[in-house]
Amino acid sequence: QVQLVESGGGLVQAGASLRLSCAASGRSFSSYAMGWFRQRPGKEREFVAAITWSGGNTYYADSVKGRFTIFRDKSKNTVYLQMNSLKPEDTAVYYCAADLSVRLWMLRSPNEYDYWGQGTQVTVSS
Repeated sequence: QVQLVESGGGLVQAGASLRLSCAASGRSFSSYAMGWFRQRPGKEREFVAAITWSGGNTYYADSVKGRFTIFRDKSKNTVYLQMNSLKPEDTAVYYCAADLSVRLWMLRSPNEYDYWGQGTQVTVSS
């Protein structure tokens, strides 16, 4: 069973930075993809970024491209989301997720992912 534990959320002012972490355990991740999603109040869960575990290929939503960076530390089985130049509209609960199938054309869909963390709140004040 895969377990994902997020950390690093908090309350910051617009323009600040935060780094979210997602520690994964339970099995080998050599063939996984990992994603970050967020859910704003009253909205559906939306794709933020994804990375393939083996090759480190990255994918971003247009709304965060150039501000957010996803990367992984294989030795720690941890995926990170570095968030810079935060905006109030980035306020959301952020979730990490693991994809066993790694269908690259589906990485932006939450339905592609098999395991989810509990989420961490990010609040950006104006």
